Amino acid sequence: YSSNSPNYRIFSTRSTIKLEYEGTLFTEWSVPEICFVLNKSSPRTELRCSSPGVHAIKPIVTGPHFFNNLTQVISVWVYDPENADPDELLGSAEEPSINSIVLSTQMATLGQKPVIHTVLKRKAYVSNEKMKKGTWHIMVPMTRDDALKEIRGNQVTFQDCFIADFLIVLTFPLLTIPEIPGSLPISSPRGSQLMVSWDACVVASVVLVTDMETFQTNDSFRTWTRIRVPPGSLSDAERQSVADVIISRDGVFFLTNGVLYQKSFRGFLKLGRILNLPDGGITGISSRKWCWVKYLSKAKERRSNFAVWTENEVYLEYILLKFARLVTTTELKNILNLSVTATLTIHSVEYTGHPLEIAVFLSYCTICTVTKKIFLVIYNEDTKQWVSQDFTLDAPIDSVFVPHFVFSALPGLILWNKHSIYYCYHNFTFTGILQTHAGHGNLSMLSNDSIIHEVFIDYYGNILIKMENNVIFYSKINTRDVVKLHLWTNNTTRAFVLLSTSGYTYFLYALDNGTIQIQDYPLSLETRSVAFTTKDKCPYMAFHNNVARVFYFLDKGETLTLWTQIIYPENTGLYVVVESYGPKILEESHDISFEAAFGHCTKTLTITFYQNVDYEGLYDYFEMQHNNTGLVMVQFRPSEYSKTCPIAQKVFQIAVGCDDKKFIAVKGFSKKGCHHHDFSYVIEKSYLRHQPSKNLKVRYIWKKYGCPLRLDFTEKFQPVIQLFDDNGYVKDVGANFIVWEIHGRDDYSFNNTMAQSGCLHEAQTWKSMIELNKHLPLEEVWGPENYIHCFSYAMGKPGDLNQPYEIINSSNGNHIFWPLGHSGMYVFRVKILDPNYSFCNLTAMFAIETFGLIPSPSVYLVAAFLFVLMLLFFTILVLSYFRYMRIYRQYIYKPLHNPQRKHKKN
Repeated sequence: YSSNSPNYRIFSTRSTIKLEYEGTLFTEWSVPEICFVLNKSSPRTELRCSSPGVHAIKPIVTGPHFFNNLTQVISVWVYDPENADPDELLGSAEEPSINSIVLSTQMATLGQKPVIHTVLKRKAYVSNEKMKKGTWHIMVPMTRDDALKEIRGNQVTFQDCFIADFLIVLTFPLLTIPEIPGSLPISSPRGSQLMVSWDACVVASVVLVTDMETFQTNDSFRTWTRIRVPPGSLSDAERQSVADVIISRDGVFFLTNGVLYQKSFRGFLKLGRILNLPDGGITGISSRKWCWVKYLSKAKERRSNFAVWTENEVYLEYILLKFARLVTTTELKNILNLSVTATLTIHSVEYTGHPLEIAVFLSYCTICTVTKKIFLVIYNEDTKQWVSQDFTLDAPIDSVFVPHFVFSALPGLILWNKHSIYYCYHNFTFTGILQTHAGHGNLSMLSNDSIIHEVFIDYYGNILIKMENNVIFYSKINTRDVVKLHLWTNNTTRAFVLLSTSGYTYFLYALDNGTIQIQDYPLSLETRSVAFTTKDKCPYMAFHNNVARVFYFLDKGETLTLWTQIIYPENTGLYVVVESYGPKILEESHDISFEAAFGHCTKTLTITFYQNVDYEGLYDYFEMQHNNTGLVMVQFRPSEYSKTCPIAQKVFQIAVGCDDKKFIAVKGFSKKGCHHHDFSYVIEKSYLRHQPSKNLKVRYIWKKYGCPLRLDFTEKFQPVIQLFDDNGYVKDVGANFIVWEIHGRDDYSFNNTMAQSGCLHEAQTWKSMIELNKHLPLEEVWGPENYIHCFSYAMGKPGDLNQPYEIINSSNGNHIFWPLGHSGMYVFRVKILDPNYSFCNLTAMFAIETFGLIPSPSVYLVAAFLFVLMLLFFTILVLSYFRYMRIYRQYIYKPLHNPQRKHKKN
């Protein structure tokens, strides 16, 4: 939508709002009654609203609405590249060709059925319906943290042909910023090289800046749109002076003349002091290069999206356009113990291969006329600590270096100027300048004096150095030489090397007519062609491992066992190197097996990661937990390899701590099978733990408590605790746990006594723990942080062991039993009590409603009561009889009135 007012400055009831729907599924516009649309059935029309306020306008479209059910339906078919339609070869076909229908149907007859596998979470999705018109339809849920998927089929052959697997990136639909009519282009200076930024986790989402236009794509430039800015927002010189660009979740950010601007769906915004950024003087911006969808952070704040820096300050951008200053050069001088009088400036900032670390390169000099030193410090966003690295580079005072960290567990980077490439691998212990076999380190001399334009590094360790004249050199991480590849395009076309959604490289060309083109680049074939001429061979035959994920979680008591294997020719002495980076919180056990046969050796390393810490009875329980959690980067790599080896290393993370996707639930309880409503009930004051003066009225919240389980109050109950994660049910919990009624009821008990449970001294109870922790709320007085068992003479007092034992587990037979004199509603919370079970505070809620007939009193008691009552009745009756007779006799012999006699007068 758009309006006639520039930059939407006037958006009133007088405004004409132009609506446009892009797509073929449009039916009509849905508008409220107080708004008028010129033509409801036209995808392009005009809208006016006579009343101020917020109005919901939406297009009514046919077909599936993916955002409503959060799923995507993937159409899959088989095609033969030698007999396919052009649309199929371009990847833009919406249905199979005739040849593909026949081929797919034949394959299905032979047992072919594709399955979509996710790479990170190892999930699989299959078609649940029959093939239709040579096409399988697979429903896949939308996800952001499991976007990398692979389509695999069964091992079915047809005329000696198998089906190749296909790697795709599939996430939520990504939108490009629409072009607004009348907007002006924003570009780099005339004659400059291409600038590109891409989303590290969705490589298909790219922004390209040329000296004519800025382009955006969400499908690796199969389609694209132009990004333009409103007239008057920038001068002509500013619009043509873009120095850097970044794409992030909050939009596209341009650095122009030392000022940062944001282009988003909401418009074009200048960022400055109002957002805690400087109004000018910004010298660089940098975003993440590697995708770590999952990571473990103990800090409450989210990790940053990109960095902004001036000569003396570094700022970080967080989600929703929140900026915070990280550090100043004055603070860095104190951290590094540098001279106060020396000159220290920010050279550049770069995100490392670690998901929580940021590298700051510093230029340092005392007499700043000829040379300077470049230092490196790394900041951890989790621990908030700065660590100075063993890295120093002497350089001319006016030199500029561009850093790029490689994908590895140990910090390693490539650093280049206009002519040479510096490498620093294995935590800066393996350094030098990349050279050809002839010993040339100046790549400009080998490319007709052209300078370095781009260095491309992928997840497999491939390094491409592209010169401005499109000459390409190739290297591999952890190697020290480069080789010149065959020419692929002419020296005048402006080009850039990118990674496609399928994980393969392609060339992006910006043409002089203001358009762009893409061309697949077969990197693997090109490197093999050069290796064939140079007789370069990989020193090993195969390098295998069973690392199925890039991210593993280890909780208390858990172990992770992995293996890696290398097969190599005899007498070469290769082995597998295991390297880790991060806090020293894991122990390792290694087992090596060796086998030699037919001139080849097979060496297998099995390694187990684990912790050996006892958290029970610790005074500093939470501090000990904090010190033993963190993120460890691990990599397996061969001891030797060359540029021709297909895979140089295997990198993954081990997070030790609480998986926030882990939770517990009580078996048999759900939110189904009962009437969904809230209600109130009253708890008699005598049933409450603290004996208040009034009855307690509570509200039963169905969404929070679920359906209550109805039990006869003669039935005992033992909760069965189940553990779940984001993949579903994991196992039943065998650890100790406690329960309490959240509203304070204590009119229930436990059938086991402390003595029956095997206690050697008095066990902890709710009463004793409340007495010890009067300052804490009920849910915090007892937990794994202060749990002490009762099975040792060394701790605790003997006490009364006939008290109820209030700790439950799956094997001790301890049950909850209810009072028989009344029914009631109980809302319980359960908490895992075992301090060695999990880093997570695992709790769950469940409700129980007891019912039953109140038991009748004893027959003998009733008879005795009636006997006493009858005896009392007859006693009173007899006594009243004798009393009545006494009164009767008195009046029967004595007249009621005595007659008065007259006295005789004398």
